[in-house]
Parts: sequence; structure tokens; C-alpha cells
Amino acid sequence: QVQLVESGGGLVQAGGSLRLSCAASGRTFSRVYMSWFRQAPGKEREFVAAIWWSGSSTYYADSVKGRFTISGDMAKNMVYLQMNSLKPEDTAVYYCSAGARSNYGYAAGYNYWGQGTQVTVSS
Repeated sequence: QVQLVESGGGLVQAGGSLRLSCAASGRTFSRVYMSWFRQAPGKEREFVAAIWWSGSSTYYADSVKGRFTISGDMAKNMVYLQMNSLKPEDTAVYYCSAGARSNYGYAAGYNYWGQGTQVTVSS
């Protein structure tokens, strides 16, 4: 059974930093994207960042480009999201996802999801 478990969320002041971690178990991922999405109250789930399984390519939403960095250790089945210069509008539940073979920015393409971790940025 595949499981994705996120950790590292919390409460931080605007301008601060957090590092999210996602631990994958149950299978080894290859030739797929692993990503972070987020969902704020009353809003749709939105793409944040994606990484190709080999780590050779990364992709970001415009809203986080230059502030967030996605990385991975595929040998350990771990994916990370370093979030710097956080803003109140970054407040959301952040979800780790895995399994998309194309269209990394679309939630429907992912087979596996974590339970989410709350990130709250105070002004």
C-alpha cells in the first residue's frame, strides 16, 4: 500500500521560512512527477511545485517562483519543499502527490496523495 506522509507545517510570521517533507513508502517511484499542491479555505487545490523523479527538472507556479524550492532524494523516497519569504497568501493545507506521467500541474494526473499539512502565515 502506497503512503505519502507530509510533515513540517506550522505557524510562521510573514517573511519567515518553513521546510516541508514528504515521505513515500510502499513502492519506488520512477519516471513520474512528484509534486506539492495546496488548498486554501474556499479555494480549489492549486499546483505549487513539481520535480521529475530523477531530480533533473523542477517546475514552479508563478506565485512561488523565486521563494520556494522543491528537491528530492529518490533513493530515500523523500521530497522536500523549502519555503522562504512566506506571505499570508501562502496559508493553506499543503499536499504531497506522486505518480503523474505528464501535465505535472494538474491534480487529476496524480495517483497518490498525502493527508496534508497546514501552513499558516501570519501578517
